[in-house]
Amino acid sequence: MGKLRHIAMSVNDPEKTADFYCEAFDMERVGTTDSPLAKGCYVSDGVITVALLKYKTDHWAGYVDGEDERGKDYVGLHHIGFWVDDAEEADKKIEKAGGKYFMGRPEKKAPTTFYEIKYRDPNGVIFDVTHLGWGGATKDVVPAAGTPEPPRRGHPKDN
Repeated sequence: MGKLRHIAMSVNDPEKTADFYCEAFDMERVGTTDSPLAKGCYVSDGVITVALLKYKTDHWAGYVDGEDERGKDYVGLHHIGFWVDDAEEADKKIEKAGGKYFMGRPEKKAPTTFYEIKYRDPNGVIFDVTHLGWGGATKDVVPAAGTPEPPRRGHPKDN
């Protein structure tokens, strides 16, 4: 089962935005990046990691052949990420369900190197998966005491 453990936002100033979330919500800085893709900061509440990214090119921001409004100057929610047990199995399930590969296949020669595989859902929303997790995130958490488990209508495990 995939666990939602990553949210990425495209922002104008990653440092200032990280300061805001740390001050307003007591999040902690868990990393930075300055790659060909983007410059950014990562903050976490201990369960979910939020990437605050300033993309460097329209391509890396997801704008491909006019397919989507996101370019390097887009500000807002960019994508979400799922921590899965097996990236190859997740790939099969995603494509069978109607998701489309976008970018980021793993290197065969370095299977333990962190990577994300990005897809678009049937609505065009970008999401990614990884089997290695994100810094600051926790894959499995214990529900709060007294919290009822929500019903899973139509879930295959309930049939």
